[in-house]
Amino acid sequence: MARVLVLTETDLRRIVQLDGDAVDCVEQAFAALATKAVEMPPIMRLDIPAHRGEVDVKTAYVPDLDSFAIKVSPGFFNNPSIGLPSTNGLMMLLSAHTGLVEALLLDNGYLTDVRTAAAGAVAAKHLARPDARVAAIFGAGMQARLQLRALTLVRPIEAARIWARDTEKAKQVARELTAELGFPVSAEADAHQACGGADIIVTTTPSDRPIVDASWLEPGQHLTAMGSDAEHKNEIDPAAILRATLYVADSLKQTRRLGELHHAIAAGLVSADAAFPELGAIISGQAAGRQSNEAITFCDLTGTGVQDTAIATLAHRRAVQAGAGQAIETTKASGDPA
Repeated sequence: MARVLVLTETDLRRIVQLDGDAVDCVEQAFAALATKAVEMPPIMRLDIPAHRGEVDVKTAYVPDLDSFAIKVSPGFFNNPSIGLPSTNGLMMLLSAHTGLVEALLLDNGYLTDVRTAAAGAVAAKHLARPDARVAAIFGAGMQARLQLRALTLVRPIEAARIWARDTEKAKQVARELTAELGFPVSAEADAHQACGGADIIVTTTPSDRPIVDASWLEPGQHLTAMGSDAEHKNEIDPAAILRATLYVADSLKQTRRLGELHHAIAAGLVSADAAFPELGAIISGQAAGRQSNEAITFCDLTGTGVQDTAIATLAHRRAVQAGAGQAIETTKASGDPA
């Protein structure tokens, strides 16, 4: 006899928020990549170009955690035109001891949104100047909103700019964030102007061509790119890696294949085996982070399975503590074939 806990998006929104605990669990996940024998296979990817769709499957086993997650994450970027969200999905949590399914997290992509925003906060915490106060966010979707909220958890943000191809949407998001966060958030029609004077720049789009030019980067800035999670996506001018004082990958193996680094390699600007630090190594003290106020830092976030296992484990623990969700009993005779 086995029991599977089923948690809906409503359940999960009630027990997991973008807060300090979420940031801490993602920070610990990155550190585990650098310090533990984490098993994290390459992302399995399915493209559905006829509908501008993609599906990623991510997973990771972290020693000392009792469970691991497998996440199915669709992104269909025409969906907003028919009144549907562009991202969706679910996570399965399995026992690391027996392989039995412990929970189904029917989050519709909510936990992915939270852990992705938390990763942006972790990057800023370790790479942005401690006095960073002005943020520029590229994009006007859910992740753009969450990335700005996440920055406020780790840096004294007091003003922000939003740039998006749809200027009217950027204006709407800016108004809503101004009301929510209590500091001025403006919509910028010009991408270059949005970057000018910003302490932190975060790109959150599915763009397949650069929207931030390397020449725009200024001393002291920190740039986080989190939209380039597929080979064809490219938000940042590849020359930005040469412009940066410090380039940092979430997973160097991944960013060589599908991150912004991938495009710099393809352009012949960086060798395929060039060594760069990973965020977990900086968190754990194995590599140096920002060395001066004038440094330009660049973090390439492609999304890792270890983040999914971390946020799913947090969600399951909180659900058990809160008595949330519905437990379903399943049975299987011990001699049945798999």
